[in-house]
Amino acid sequence: MTTAPETLSIGEVSALTGLSAHTLRFYEQEGLFVTPVRRSSAGRRVFTQQEVGWLKVCTKLRSSGMSLPDIRRYADLVRQGPGNEADRFEILSRHEAKVQRQMADLQEALDVIRGKVALYADHLASGSADRLWRDGPDCSPPRRDP
Repeated sequence: MTTAPETLSIGEVSALTGLSAHTLRFYEQEGLFVTPVRRSSAGRRVFTQQEVGWLKVCTKLRSSGMSLPDIRRYADLVRQGPGNEADRFEILSRHEAKVQRQMADLQEALDVIRGKVALYADHLASGSADRLWRDGPDCSPPRRDP
């Protein structure tokens, strides 16, 4: 005898994922779920832990900048089943490269900000803060000792 998976309400899924009920309905409307969202006998949406897991992945893809069309395309490919794994891999690896570029850009920005913070700390501590910006901003990253 197979038991049916435990189902969760939209409110419970919202609490587990941090996505609002409105966003969950929007994701369903946009075709972002890998499997169709089931309904209870009362017509209310019910979700499984597997769908919660997908939503957590989906949230990370969105927060890292993947577009809704790319997530939809990935979900479409998963729904189609075996045979398109290379296409799924391409979507994910392209996004991974994009996120790596973003992280490198952010690291560079953080290096500049850290340098500015250190510069201000030094000048404030030595009483020479009035010399800051005398010749414009210095946006070069801090020098690293070899």
